Formats: sequence, structure tokens, C-alpha cells
Amino acid sequence: MSSIHPTALVHPDAKLGMDVAIGPYAVIGEDTIIGEGSSIGPHAMVGPHVHMGAHNVIHGHAAVGGAPQDLTWKGEITWLAMGDHNVVREFAQINRGTLKGDGWTRVGSHNLLMSCCHVGHDCVLGDYVVMANNALLAGHVVIEDRAILNGAAAVQQFATVGKHSYVGGLTRVVHDVPPFMVVEGHPSKVRKVNTVGMQRAGYSSGQMEAIREAYRTIFRTARPRSEILTEIEQSPYLTAEVAYLVAFLRRSERSAAGRALQG
Repeated sequence: MSSIHPTALVHPDAKLGMDVAIGPYAVIGEDTIIGEGSSIGPHAMVGPHVHMGAHNVIHGHAAVGGAPQDLTWKGEITWLAMGDHNVVREFAQINRGTLKGDGWTRVGSHNLLMSCCHVGHDCVLGDYVVMANNALLAGHVVIEDRAILNGAAAVQQFATVGKHSYVGGLTRVVHDVPPFMVVEGHPSKVRKVNTVGMQRAGYSSGQMEAIREAYRTIFRTARPRSEILTEIEQSPYLTAEVAYLVAFLRRSERSAAGRALQG
């Protein structure tokens, strides 16, 4: 049985799963689905057109599924999809998609968005992503699984932040962030391998050493990048993790802007 505070406004078209809690003065919009066991805090807004899985926690004053902040949006119906077990803290916001994308903003499962974060229109977040306070994503950004963005990091539109990467606080991200790497700076630069993140994710010492060797070869030599990547691709000792890193870099390098999604 769901619990809805008498001051909350729930649209008649909204669908609530079992054991959903809606707090005081919360607003649930049209065509919104909230999965079982989810909690919507006081003064929070969810929807319209949000399809949310189970056991999500939306804290007070968060805005989940607001209209896209894009001058080309003219009121078209667009959507936000969220998975399960996400936590969205106070004053964070996630905007719906636009028709310049496919109409959807997508957030996976087990993500933590701390206070005052912003996820722009048409973004895609994987699973187990952490965005610390005031981290900002422009539109059309992709954040892969288990990436961490520290406080006040800002990501330019069409950038991709690779899996298991770590973005330092106050970092300005204008290019794709390679997977498994720590980046920091204004603008961002690759500093080292995110060994702590890889250890926490259960990678072996051999897998981490292969990534460290690739890091030294790719980012700490003056040879042409394409030449280095070709040599690594042809190595008989190529691991799955290094192959993923090389393929990611290949896609980024094909774009003049260093953002594979922008072409």
C-alpha cells in the first residue's frame, strides 16, 4: 500500500507501485510511473513522463523529469527513464530528453547523484555512477558504468566519460574521458590509472598492470597516438580491458573535437 501525504499533488494518470511513499508537497506529473518501494521526499517534483523503476529515493526539493533546458524544445512530449535503487539528493535535477536525441534521457541503476547535481537533456548514465555535489552534465553526455565525478566537475555536451574513470573536483571536461583513468584540471588531463576504482570493482593485479602499461605507453610518450594504438592492437598480450581502452580512444580520435558522440 502506498503512502501519499495529503498535501502532495499526484496526477490521476500517474502509476505508483506497492509501498511507494510520497512526502509533503511533492508533485507527481502526468504519465509518470514510480516503481515499488520508492520514496519521494518533501517538495520534490517527479515528471511528467518519467518511467522509474523500483526502490529509488528522491530527496526533498529534487526535480526529476523537468523540461529540457534547450531553446529548440517547443513543448514536445519527451521522457526520462530511470532504473532501480538510485538516490537523488536535495536540489539535484534530471531533465527529460529532446527530439534532437531520441526523446529520452536515461539513468541506469544504483547511481548516486548528490545535492545540486544537474543531468541535462538526452544524457545517458550507466550503473553505479557517482556524481558528487554540484557536478554538472550538459546535454547529450554519456557516463559509463562506475564512473565518479567529484564536486563541481562540469562536462561539455556530447562528451563521454568512460567506465571506471575518476574525474577530479572542479575539473572542466571538454574531451572524452578514457576508461580506467583519473583526469583532473582545467581543461582535464589524464593523470594516472584509477587503480583504487579498479580494485573496488574486483579487477585482478594482472588486469590492472596491463592497464598501467597501456597508460605509460599511450599517455607518457611523444610518439603519434595512432601508431601506438596500432601496436597495442596487434600485441598478442592484448587484454579485454586494454582493448576496450584502445577502442574508446579510437572513437574519440576520429572526432576533431575529441568527443566521439559529436563526430
